[in-house]
Amino acid sequence: MIYMSLFNFSKYFTFFNFNLFILTKHNKNTKKEAPAPPKADVKVKALKAREMVLRGIHSHKKKIRSSAPRRKKFNHYAFTKLPLTTESASKKTEDDNTLVFVTDVKANRHQIKQAVKKLYDIDVTKVNSRVRSDGEKNVYVWLAPDYNALDVATKIGII
Repeated sequence: MIYMSLFNFSKYFTFFNFNLFILTKHNKNTKKEAPAPPKADVKVKALKAREMVLRGIHSHKKKIRSSAPRRKKFNHYAFTKLPLTTESASKKTEDDNTLVFVTDVKANRHQIKQAVKKLYDIDVTKVNSRVRSDGEKNVYVWLAPDYNALDVATKIGII
């Protein structure tokens, strides 16, 4: 009770908390155990760091995973979807000796030229391509002077 008169502990402690305070903080018999220095942990950590430095950061490369099986790179039938039969396409066939096809967007000019040569047995002089606003690719195939585009178109079934 002497403590209570010297200091105003009633603000900070209730009676129960004050008794715990006196028992725990001011008891000379309580011993604090110092934590043992973790020498083993330090050694293990140093050895792991040494291994990582020796091995390097490029030892565990990420594996490339493919979500779908790869398709064949070159399929003649997949590239040329259909021949165009619009009025402008038929005008190109008559006037400029060209055939107009809708093809796969991923196909390039060389692949289209080879596909047309193989499928229709004709010589191709030049290939122009453009991607339409709806995402399809139009291809203009200029035929060699030996071939007539109208004859080829009737053979294919465009006209």
